[in-house]
Amino acid sequence: MRDYSIERFNNELSSAAPIPGGGGASALMASLAASLCSMVGNLTSGKKKYAEYQEDIERIIADANRLTRECEDLIKKDAEVFEPLSKAYSIPKDQEGRDEILEAALRTASDAPYEMIVKTHEIASLIEELSVKGSRLAISDVGVAASACIAAAKGASMNVYINTGLMKDRAYADEMNSRTDKAVLDVTKICEDAYEKVLEGLRK
Repeated sequence: MRDYSIERFNNELSSAAPIPGGGGASALMASLAASLCSMVGNLTSGKKKYAEYQEDIERIIADANRLTRECEDLIKKDAEVFEPLSKAYSIPKDQEGRDEILEAALRTASDAPYEMIVKTHEIASLIEELSVKGSRLAISDVGVAASACIAAAKGASMNVYINTGLMKDRAYADEMNSRTDKAVLDVTKICEDAYEKVLEGLRK
């Protein structure tokens, strides 16, 4: 799906096809947030006014570019984990081993969106830095990145919860939910603080 045009991705997203879905859309939003971080970094790099941050900006650009690619890969991964889950649901309920196969598929299906949330936490850290070190001429884009990052994290969490809610191993499900809750809260707090900082600067 990395090579899809925006039009093709949106057409397939809006169709009755099960993939791409909310998970793929969340990964795309995360990749956009990372790309915006890279853009702000590139617009800041080499500027005398921000010379004290040059080393940090170069690191931010490198990390943002990496995260963009990794989040693009997660669009594909989210689609790939759907197939075994779909097949597991189609196994007759009285077939031996069905519960174990379904449980394993649910775990795999929850791992992909959780990985997205981990990536959004990395992106949030870049956003936090750029709200201070980024060029004021592109600071509104830091606010957009913060908004996209929050949406990506919260969106990915929905795909964790829909899978953990069906798990029979409630101890595992509760632990996954707890990790997800904390990660999303952390991302949201970091990005909301950065957003408010940007907004305050824009509306002086």
